[in-house]
Amino acid sequence: MEAVIFIGVQGCGKSTFYKERFFDSHIRVSRDVVKTKARERALVAACLAAKQPFVLDNTNALASQRAEVIEPARAAGFRVVAVYFRCGLRQALGRNRRRAEGAVVPVPGVIATFKKLQPPSWSEGFDEIRVVSSDEAGETSVEPWTKEQSDPPRPE
Repeated sequence: MEAVIFIGVQGCGKSTFYKERFFDSHIRVSRDVVKTKARERALVAACLAAKQPFVLDNTNALASQRAEVIEPARAAGFRVVAVYFRCGLRQALGRNRRRAEGAVVPVPGVIATFKKLQPPSWSEGFDEIRVVSSDEAGETSVEPWTKEQSDPPRPE
């Protein structure tokens, strides 16, 4: 049983990463789909009760937001994994501009999320932290972040 929490600004590739890596094994919990915080909480609770692996596909920019899922998931016996999308602001804004019509996030919203983004920390209770990076050509790499390393740095 695994609860995966995506962490990153809008436009950094979280939903694409889900489709490529988790679509066949984990339920996607996304406020873009369920539309409200109450529905999101209900879907997470259903996954925990059913022992169903899931991915929380939101920005999850603040540690306090992530704690709302980490604590109940650990109490339910889930392994909790952070997937941190280390993406610069320019890269996120560029990807955001290329989204389908109606899916583009207003630039001030992306900037606000970038400014408040708190990288994951071992002290939050994660069992594993993975860092996802993409180069200008769109090639994605995923690196494990070990407890011997300091917490992952903010993107530039």
